[in-house]
Amino acid sequence: MSDHVFTHLRHTALAVPDFDKQLDFYTNHWGLSVTATDGDVTYLAAEGSPEQYVVRIRRAAEKRLDLISFGVTDSAAVDTVAEKLGRGGATLVTEPDRLQTPGGGYGFRFFDNEGRTIEVSADVAAREHRKVEVGEAIPVRLSHVVVNSADPEATVAFYEKHFGFKVSDILMHPRMGKMMWFLRTSRWHHSLAIARGPHPALHHASFELRGLDEYMRGTGRMLRSGVEKIWGPGRHLAGNNTFSYFLDPNGNTMEYTTELESLDEDTWHPHLYDFTQPEVSDQWGTANAMDEFVAAKSFNDPDKGLFIAPPV
Repeated sequence: MSDHVFTHLRHTALAVPDFDKQLDFYTNHWGLSVTATDGDVTYLAAEGSPEQYVVRIRRAAEKRLDLISFGVTDSAAVDTVAEKLGRGGATLVTEPDRLQTPGGGYGFRFFDNEGRTIEVSADVAAREHRKVEVGEAIPVRLSHVVVNSADPEATVAFYEKHFGFKVSDILMHPRMGKMMWFLRTSRWHHSLAIARGPHPALHHASFELRGLDEYMRGTGRMLRSGVEKIWGPGRHLAGNNTFSYFLDPNGNTMEYTTELESLDEDTWHPHLYDFTQPEVSDQWGTANAMDEFVAAKSFNDPDKGLFIAPPV
């Protein structure tokens, strides 16, 4: 029986200074759809996902990661998680209550060990969604979120201890040691990954496309639109998923991916991969090299929202 506490990744929320350009990027280029807005906060859905929204953007003076949201089975699970976190010394940002965001539901927020705001929710109404068709190069769902950590060992331990995340694979460097941990909360290879970085920040958010053809069409659309490509297209070894990384208008890295591995959790054993080996970073050999430029973009700016709850 699985001891995963979370059922799945719901959405991520970003605060951005250049709100209008960010909204244009997500709707006219990236392929998300507006489901609700109040002017300063807009909720964006993936057409193939039952989640009410997969990204929320908020107009703000400073860029920050507002929160990452995960689902649990029911309202009783929400209460149980909140109680255990409180007993374990975590800081609750809000107590369990009815949610006022699209789809409603029941949930709460807390700070993780480095001060990121995490939301836990259940009973959120499913959105009317549709099957993404052949050749339609738009996101089906939010695949995973990767964060930078100044103390990744402690951050991995936090998510293992409190939520039953399992390590699927680890990337290492011969001189620098372990550099990235891929964590799963279901059979998907990872819904969260923790990367060693100079400061806590968003590393990237990744969006699943229908298949290889749609993934390549989406990648080509970004290139033709003049969106800055950071890395790709290629196929990682850990997770066996494809990757094309682009920079959004506010300097956050966004990824198109497809074919993320689904594991047999009863038989899976984590690998320790040396990412200086070219086939680890890119099995195909089609992507540009993982170099200092790519790494610097992935570090992102230091998160201004640590241990500061977002206003919405």
